Amino acid sequence: MILISSDKNSIVEIDKGELLSYIFNKEELIHQKGTAGWRNSDTEMFPIIGPTKANKFNVVTPKGNYNQDQHGLLRELNYKIEKQTENTCIFQKKYTAYTAVENSKYPEKSVVRLVSWPYNFTFKKIFNLNNNSLNITFEVISEKGMPFMLGYHPAFKLNGNNSEICNTAKESITLQEIIDSGASAYPILNTNEITLIKEKGYNINIKTSGYNNFMLWTEVPNMLCIEPITAYPYVEGKLLSKELFNNSKGLDTFEVLISPLK
Repeated sequence: MILISSDKNSIVEIDKGELLSYIFNKEELIHQKGTAGWRNSDTEMFPIIGPTKANKFNVVTPKGNYNQDQHGLLRELNYKIEKQTENTCIFQKKYTAYTAVENSKYPEKSVVRLVSWPYNFTFKKIFNLNNNSLNITFEVISEKGMPFMLGYHPAFKLNGNNSEICNTAKESITLQEIIDSGASAYPILNTNEITLIKEKGYNINIKTSGYNNFMLWTEVPNMLCIEPITAYPYVEGKLLSKELFNNSKGLDTFEVLISPLK
């Protein structure tokens, strides 16, 4: 699926809900699948963020304990397209409470074959491309009070010389610092905006609504995951404590605005 901006200078490619490419003025901004770093270009983390192995793959909810693997079961479901225009498209996933879902990490990376969640939910991913930016909106429709965490996990293409930095209003983080932070990622808390600064090509500004936190992760100098998150899961050694979860309002909306800058 291809989206094209009104001025024809931006092109977005999407496959089954995954953002494969965002070309702005002939420059590719998104990490390309098949290159070093990560097998994907974007994904979502829901209804939990982070690992569950230390909790024996159990997540506590008001309706009991249920098996979840790292970053939740949403990624095991398939998107269906709901609508498409020249510069907009809407994808949707639906889950029925208590349905057992095959865990793709089993058996190579997990001992849990089936995962499930005790709530119905509908999850929408909405792309809107304009001349200056790409807006990605997430809508979570569920039973009021459902606990959940949400993270968006896009990967951006870098120059490969370890020169990039990420700036917020309060700090500046080098790419090497992010690499050194390891699998738990580098947390940036209590902010809704971050800018990736590159020596060559377009810088990338990311503004969010509904998240107010980021994680930064990579193991290589040619890509960087800049991940808006509702909560950072690695707090004082505690994994998936109740305080990390949002409570559903019935309809919860989150936005990520990706803007290339010179």
